[in-house]
Amino acid sequence: QVQLVESGGGLVQAGGSLTLSCAASGRTFENYYMGWFRQAPGKEREFVAASSWSGTTYYANSVKGRFTISRDNAKKTMYLQMNSLKPEDTAVYYCAAGTAASLSASYPYWGQGTQVTVSS
Repeated sequence: QVQLVESGGGLVQAGGSLTLSCAASGRTFENYYMGWFRQAPGKEREFVAASSWSGTTYYANSVKGRFTISRDNAKKTMYLQMNSLKPEDTAVYYCAAGTAASLSASYPYWGQGTQVTVSS
């Protein structure tokens, strides 16, 4: 089992920045891909970014160049630095641990989510 706890969400104006954190506990953290997904009201959950254990990163086209994913395997913590935020980035953001980069079905472990709201 892997337990995941997100933090860092909040309300920010368009163009602003937020950093999300995801603290992991339980099974070996570095064996997993770590990913961020988000779900806006009335929409399906979508892939945002992921990092392999070695640091290879993957991004959705919608956030590429604005968001940066990173992980500290020693601290069992993952981060999502979000810059140039847009109202369409408003969603509940989830961190997850899994076995592949962008497929939500490959992530068996999920956090409880943290709300990010971007005002225009």
